[in-house]
Amino acid sequence: MTPKHASSDVTRADTTSLSLARTSLLKFVGLLAGVFLLAGLSLFYLARDLDRTEQLESAFYTQKAVQALEKTSRSTIKDYAFWGDTYRHLHVEVDTDWAFTRQNVGPTLYTDFGFRGLFVVNDANRTVYSVVNGELEAVAVEDWLQQSMSDILDKARAGAETETTITTFINVGGVPALVAAAAITPGTDPTVTRDDRLPSVLIFVDFLDRAKLESIGSDFGVEDLHVATDDEIGGAPAFPLGADGSAGSLRWTPEKPGRRLLGTGLPFIGLGALLVCFMTFVILRRTTAGALALDASYASLQNSQDSLAISEARFRDVVEASSDWVWEIDEDWRFTYLSERFEVVTGLSRAAWIGQAINDLLSTELGSLSQWLAIPNRRPDISLLCQYVDTKGRERITRLSARGMPNKGFRGTATDVTEEVEARRRIEFLSQHDALTGLPNRTRLREFLDGKLKAMPSVEQPLVMLSLDLDRFKPVNDLLGHAAGDLVLNEVSSRLADCVRHGDLVARVGGDEFVLILTDMSSQEEVEALCQRLIDSIEGPIRIDDQEVFVSASMGIAMAPNDACEAAELLRYADIALYEAKSGGRNTWRFYAGDMNIRIIERRGLENDLRFAIKHGELRLHFQPRYRIADGQMMGAEALVRWQHPVRGLIPPDVFIPIAEESGLILSLSNWVLDAACSSAARWPKNLFVSVNLSPTEFKRGNLVERVQKVLHSSGINPARVELEITESVMLEDTEGALGVMHTLKRLGLRIAMDDFGTGYSSLSYLRAFPFDGLKIDRSFLSRLDESDDDKAIIQAIVGLGRALSLTVTAEGIETAEHLNLLKTVSCDEGQGYYLSCPLDDSKFNALVGIAASADVENSV
Repeated sequence: MTPKHASSDVTRADTTSLSLARTSLLKFVGLLAGVFLLAGLSLFYLARDLDRTEQLESAFYTQKAVQALEKTSRSTIKDYAFWGDTYRHLHVEVDTDWAFTRQNVGPTLYTDFGFRGLFVVNDANRTVYSVVNGELEAVAVEDWLQQSMSDILDKARAGAETETTITTFINVGGVPALVAAAAITPGTDPTVTRDDRLPSVLIFVDFLDRAKLESIGSDFGVEDLHVATDDEIGGAPAFPLGADGSAGSLRWTPEKPGRRLLGTGLPFIGLGALLVCFMTFVILRRTTAGALALDASYASLQNSQDSLAISEARFRDVVEASSDWVWEIDEDWRFTYLSERFEVVTGLSRAAWIGQAINDLLSTELGSLSQWLAIPNRRPDISLLCQYVDTKGRERITRLSARGMPNKGFRGTATDVTEEVEARRRIEFLSQHDALTGLPNRTRLREFLDGKLKAMPSVEQPLVMLSLDLDRFKPVNDLLGHAAGDLVLNEVSSRLADCVRHGDLVARVGGDEFVLILTDMSSQEEVEALCQRLIDSIEGPIRIDDQEVFVSASMGIAMAPNDACEAAELLRYADIALYEAKSGGRNTWRFYAGDMNIRIIERRGLENDLRFAIKHGELRLHFQPRYRIADGQMMGAEALVRWQHPVRGLIPPDVFIPIAEESGLILSLSNWVLDAACSSAARWPKNLFVSVNLSPTEFKRGNLVERVQKVLHSSGINPARVELEITESVMLEDTEGALGVMHTLKRLGLRIAMDDFGTGYSSLSYLRAFPFDGLKIDRSFLSRLDESDDDKAIIQAIVGLGRALSLTVTAEGIETAEHLNLLKTVSCDEGQGYYLSCPLDDSKFNALVGIAASADVENSV
């Protein structure tokens, strides 16, 4: 070849190499462009899916909010409709004074629960009692709601025998209203006899106005919950109220997480595309020269076999880079090909399984795998879960997909989904079990109980429900922390499970509340023997780190069919029995009895009477003088509340104060006591102070500082003449919060004393950390002076401690001259008790102040 021809060949080779280089690079750029396009589309799809998921979740929570509202209305109306007193005063006869004036079924339902309308319809379908917006009105329910109520009345009366309530949504002037109705029955009150008339119907009406819906939406995390307007009807999302949305529809504004994702992700994808374009330009220049040089060196080695090898290698790399393994079988269902990923994923040998039947490796719950593959017209995109056993003997789960081949065989992929399936099973387990203890939760308890009740337990073989609540558990959390409390709950759960049989159920339904469902127990003695075993097991020491913790339990027992045949009633009766066990001293058990329900009804009546008494002046204040021990001079008096019930007579404070604390009336009661005590003391001589007891509940809620400021301002009393007595439980429950409130009270100028000193856990540390002015020695130390010399030493030590901390020490319960002489010998500051003076009403105390301002203690008694 001449040099001229050689030069021509090189030029053609260079041109070919350059063209190939540019073509390859353009293909690469096209591939990257496709990747970016796919990423962008995926981002749009993911954003749309996020928005759709958020919309579904908000619809779910809207439904839950409406269901919760209906459930609350049904529960509230049930408490009032199935009550013997309601039957007597609103069905047998309509007693407006009992219902409205005394607020048994009256304005509190508007102020406390928000019911805009309250109606009673008698057996002739005539409205005989109406309360609208908390005011007594003479209006028929059908006129007020502007529609017929006959269907609702019929449904409510149909549930009279089963004590079933109904709720429905109606449209009232364009505003949805929730109507709850129930027939008025005596419930379980044995003192009331039903008459032959149709039962009257109690109706509560709650309007879903804008404010109500915003409050509900805030509680359930649904934004802008409102009633759909005419312009919004037909749009989404929406939740219909009433039959086919007859009462209107609810609309809301779901969040748009997808839009936020697009706003974050698209700029990054665009930036990546710009970088790729820049890199493509740089690479194009470098690869052009490189491709020319490479083509010149290896042009002779490129042939069709090399291209085929590269294609096969590319396919193999793609297959092996996947998390799936690829398989092929012939028409006899035997493996003809398994990818290398088969060994990586399963740990099994490819060579050993080539030629083996696929049914020998994989199994399904729907029959053999070959039967599934042979289904005529089977959709090729449907996958199937299969099981196999790996080399370690563990069962694994794989998702198999398959397509037919022209030779009548099949090929497909297999993906290991063992972790995914186990996670789903775990989620299903947690949905019915308590996450801390692993015991069944309330959902599983209800399913189990419903199943057992459908089996129709008999009197000979009853179904026993045992409601159990731990005693002395709260101090464990308060003193040792919640981690220690969790250890105690786990240990108690294990002990409970060990005490029952295989077919029984132990469920955790609350913080330290458990429910046991027991079968195959034929006698009360057998149940009591189990209760004793449970108490003995729970009372055993529980070791936490280097110390032992002790708890006990109280139990309430109800049985089906003896007590009830409905799950809800059985649970309620067991709780009632549990309440009796706790009232009876704890660490014991009680079987449900009918009179327990009567006592609860009486307690509820007493609660209503107390609410009436606070508002209508049935309470009285007595004052017990406090004297200086050294010279007998009166220093002040402690205010003690008394309740003179018009029917029951004098009710002791230890009866009605716990009711006030449990029912939330303690704030109203305390306001009355503070105001009355300060107003009376403002008229006393300026050297006398008044002491008022505070409930621990007032430190948790109720704006104590603002309430005290208001009383001081209205009474005009000098704050230095007011002493507030608190117990140590205030510091135990919320140390930091209580300390802040007490410092604020001190800045107002008030005195603060620790009541019942010596009966708590760590009173010495509290005396140093909290701004106390005085402490009161618990009366129990004085009452045992004749029996124990240790109590004398304790009193002397407390007096010395108070003097060291500059605190005024007051002794309670001085009943004898010996008590007074002992307190003088130890130089106790002040004292009170029946030996010095019993509690006096306002007029007698004023008389005592007038004649005993300078008298000696012994002469004044």
